[in-house]
Amino acid sequence: MVKEYLDCGTVVNTHGIKGEIKINPEADSPAFLLQFHTLYLSGNPYEVTSARVHKGCVIAKLSGVDTIEAAQTLRGLTVSFARKDAKLEPGAFFLQDLIGLTALDAATGEKLGLIDSVLYLPAGGVYVIKGEAEILVPARSEFLGERDFEAGTVAVKLIEGMV
Repeated sequence: MVKEYLDCGTVVNTHGIKGEIKINPEADSPAFLLQFHTLYLSGNPYEVTSARVHKGCVIAKLSGVDTIEAAQTLRGLTVSFARKDAKLEPGAFFLQDLIGLTALDAATGEKLGLIDSVLYLPAGGVYVIKGEAEILVPARSEFLGERDFEAGTVAVKLIEGMV
């Protein structure tokens, strides 16, 4: 099932005294979030009046949030965007679309389990596959094979010590 809204970060703090918020992004690049004119905080839409990248985070000004006190009430909320508003490069996909796909060993075709989550680490993303054992696979091209969203599968290239 394709989600209409995708999580893209968390409000971690305020910025300044005029109601700006600091968003810790969960995206390939914080700049990805700058394309959206509307963001959703815990499901409520907010018009983005300005946004910029600052030290790996996004500083955003939202319509109707004009004081530090108003911004403080948003701390800890999940930030989402509408899928229809996102512009992706050809062949690109959302990592969240991988959740629930069946992971197959690229060499043998054996079912390894389901992709349960994606960890966002400083060195890059890591897919968490849960099956008979938990397998952590770096989200890098050398470990990933073909993705078939219609069939609900993704091939992964395992190396010694991964399983």
